[in-house]
Formats: sequence, structure tokens, C-alpha cells
Amino acid sequence: MRPMGAGTSPEPSKNAEPSGAGESAADPPAARPRKGGSRRFPSVTRDTARPEGGGRAAPGDASAPARQWPLLSVLVAVGFGLLMVATEPFGQAFRVGLVIIGAALLAGAALRWTLPSVGMLAVRSRFTDITTYGVLGLAIVLLSLMAQPRPWLNVPFLEDAVHFTVR
Repeated sequence: MRPMGAGTSPEPSKNAEPSGAGESAADPPAARPRKGGSRRFPSVTRDTARPEGGGRAAPGDASAPARQWPLLSVLVAVGFGLLMVATEPFGQAFRVGLVIIGAALLAGAALRWTLPSVGMLAVRSRFTDITTYGVLGLAIVLLSLMAQPRPWLNVPFLEDAVHFTVR
């Protein structure tokens, strides 16, 4: 038995003309070429669909980084925030770095919402991506603002809840 390589496939090509000699009524419908008109999905999934908005963010003749600018802008901002947290150039750098990371995720949610094509920033459906980026970004920003010592955001009922549960 020959191993499956990059160029081999057990399935016939979609562009191949049917010979008519090898087809029989016993062949499953998914194996036979579809004869226009039917809008039903095949019973066997052969590939995964690209997420909505997962197309190029720039024309195809642009360089690869230019085509993926939404993802790269979010990654650069997150990297800058991580660098600030790691090096800690000033007293509250961890807090500022985490706010930058959270803001980058919120910007990713905004890009996913407003742009029709965002390249590889589109991972799932548009709703799921916006929800995931938005909730994680907001959580990181709020937690970094409430971090001790000397929080920038004081939420009194959270302090009462912690004291009540710890006692």
C-alpha cells in the first residue's frame, strides 16, 4: 500500500470528466459529480469553510504582511504590552502594559466588526470572534485597573464580596 502524499488523493478530481463506464447505482451520491440545480449540502463533508470575512485585507498582489495588516497590528500591540510588562521600565508599567494588551484585543474586536475582510484575524464566525476578543479585552483591562497595590479603579461591592467570602 502506498502512503498518501501531498499530491495523491483517494477522491476523484472535481474537474475530471466522468467516464460513464465506472459509475453504477451503488455509488454513494457524494461520490458522483453533482449535476447542477441541487442546492443541498453533500452528505459527506470534504473540506472546512473559511470563516466569514476571512479573505485578504488587501489586494492579492500586495505583500503577505500587507494582506494581514489587521492581525499584525493586534499582534504588534500585544507584543508591545508584553514587552512593557516584562521589562517594567517604570513603577506602574505592568498595569499600563496590561491595559495596552486589553486595548489591542478590543481593537481586534472593532476591526472584526467594521471591516469586511480581516485576513487571519477571522478565526470563527464574526459573532464569536467579536464576542471572544471583546470579552477577553474588557476583562484584561478591568482586572489590570483593579490590580493591587493602589488600584486605579475601585469597585466597592467587589471588596465587600471578597471580605465576606474570605472571613
